[in-house]
Amino acid sequence: MIAIATGVGLQEKIREKISGFNGHIQITNFDNNNSQITLVPIDKEQDFYPDFKTIKEIEKVQVYATKAGIIRTKTDFEGVVVKGVGADYDWNFFKEYLVAGELPNYEGEKRSKDVMLSQYVADRMGFKVGDEFNTFFLKEDSNRPPSVRVYNLVGIYNSGFQEFDEAIMMVDIRQVQHLNNWEDNQVGGFEVFVQNFDDITKKGNEIYREIPPNLNTQTINSKFAGIFEWIKLFDNNIMLIIIIMVLVAGINMITALLVLILERTQMIGVLKALGSNNWSIRKIFLYNAFHLIIRGLFWGNLIGISILLTQHYFGFVTLDPETYYVKTAPVYINIGYILLLNLSTLILCLVMLLLPSWIITKISPVKAIKFD
Repeated sequence: MIAIATGVGLQEKIREKISGFNGHIQITNFDNNNSQITLVPIDKEQDFYPDFKTIKEIEKVQVYATKAGIIRTKTDFEGVVVKGVGADYDWNFFKEYLVAGELPNYEGEKRSKDVMLSQYVADRMGFKVGDEFNTFFLKEDSNRPPSVRVYNLVGIYNSGFQEFDEAIMMVDIRQVQHLNNWEDNQVGGFEVFVQNFDDITKKGNEIYREIPPNLNTQTINSKFAGIFEWIKLFDNNIMLIIIIMVLVAGINMITALLVLILERTQMIGVLKALGSNNWSIRKIFLYNAFHLIIRGLFWGNLIGISILLTQHYFGFVTLDPETYYVKTAPVYINIGYILLLNLSTLILCLVMLLLPSWIITKISPVKAIKFD
């Protein structure tokens, strides 16, 4: 139970963080060549925005635009990817990871100077909530001086995903539009969220067929293929642990049943002498084994769920975020998984006990009654 809850929990948490920064599927201009920086704009007036009506199970579509920048102070500088988002942006992801200040609000009529930085960048630059700082943006003409913008830090987040925390700065999308000399209806791309993560490859292909030919789609499992291939290995680890534990449990139950049969050899002989058939005697021992398995499952569930709930609420097991992208080991508690695991364990153990119970058929009543 702990293997499944922690393995699946880590998979879900990593997927959630990547999705929070990138969406499930990104729609961009082909000329951007899947770059992290959106250089060529897209007209926001599309048939699929704000609602993708031609494809089912699309949860949300939101606009974004990115641009490379450099935060500069008198003593330090830091390169960032400025991600511009609009009034349609879903901030629920960042609510969980906000450590100081508040989430920016870009619903006003004027361009907002409020931004949100990661704790990693804020600490490196010595910033705190309420500070103003300069950000430099290079122009296409290298002979021209860079553009400078003064931003106000209103929120600091810490997702624990170092790859994104050290790069992403959230700003008003109108700031990026102004820096790129884009029109108000031009954006860098669209982030699409689907209802079922397992369907993103399928939905990505469906979306590609529905959008104009100058646009391209990219799913996050292809954009970050290395990470997703890595977390797929967790399934192998989980399966290996379950197989080992089931074999250990089965061997223990087989041993216990053999001991019970050995202790009750005379009883078996008496029952056979009185006319009981082999299957009726085998059922007596299987019922007894069933009782032992139920008791074991009860205590196993009680201890396992207690450990998982303790980890969920207190996070006593920590991980290296540079390796696992999370600070504490996440757990995924699902009643369906727990019931399926218990039912499978019960059935497998009972099936494995059919073989040792077969020994009862070989016991001779005469020899069993004399057995001491």
